[in-house]
Amino acid sequence: MIELVGLLETPVGVGDISIGDLFWFTVIFLIGIGIAQVVALNIKRALADRLPKNERELLAKVIYYIILIWVLIVALPYLNVDLSGLMVAGGIAGLVIGFASKSVVSNLISGLFLMFEHPIKIGDGINVAGVSGTVEDIRILSTIVKTHDGIFTRIPNETVFTSNITNYVHNAARRFEYSITIRYEDDADEAIRIIKEVIATHPFALKNPAPSVFVNIFGKDGFNLTAHIWAPARNWWDVRTSLLWKIKQALDESGSKIPYPQHTIRFAGDSCVITDNAEKKEKIT
Repeated sequence: MIELVGLLETPVGVGDISIGDLFWFTVIFLIGIGIAQVVALNIKRALADRLPKNERELLAKVIYYIILIWVLIVALPYLNVDLSGLMVAGGIAGLVIGFASKSVVSNLISGLFLMFEHPIKIGDGINVAGVSGTVEDIRILSTIVKTHDGIFTRIPNETVFTSNITNYVHNAARRFEYSITIRYEDDADEAIRIIKEVIATHPFALKNPAPSVFVNIFGKDGFNLTAHIWAPARNWWDVRTSLLWKIKQALDESGSKIPYPQHTIRFAGDSCVITDNAEKKEKIT
């Protein structure tokens, strides 16, 4: 044991560094390399379904070298390296770089939070920061959204993370609403039955949650019927655009009609009174 201690204290010929100092520096550095490799590998696995391969590799390398730098800072004192001057210079350089790359760092951190919180994913229909469209890509610094007009928009991840995100397809089902007006002389119960039958025949109109059709208000020209219909979120638009015309055709076939504004003209002597369904009157002499 004494011989081993003596061996570790033997100078290596460079300053006051002994074999023991060199041994502990090597051990710490090798352990640090192992930890960095494990962390980088796990990051690539965790982000396999959330980032493209090239961005996963880049992020893993950045974290790998950050860990190595930290390990060097821990291990260098064993080689009698004074880090005080280096830390001061590094602190000043860090401040300069920090101010110069504030937005880059902010976007990078926001991107990491988006990856782990996972409020959106590629293919989702979203509205964020006033931009509506489909998520095409989620990168380290930005998110790419293709609008409904086919325009690709790059949104910084900081903006995405700090904004209210509306995800139209996160829930499996989405509801939409129709407002349908029929004449007062038509049978509202029959119209409701017909609308429900048409909805039931559509392959993508969901039965659970069930649709609902009801008289909402008495309008100036007729009954206002409201229909609430659920559809799969990713088929929502197709169902909404196709079903309304089928309902209109079915109501026409049954004899129910969409009312037009009506005016009643009454003659009283030399005067004419025109009354519409909103009870507005105009007297013409």
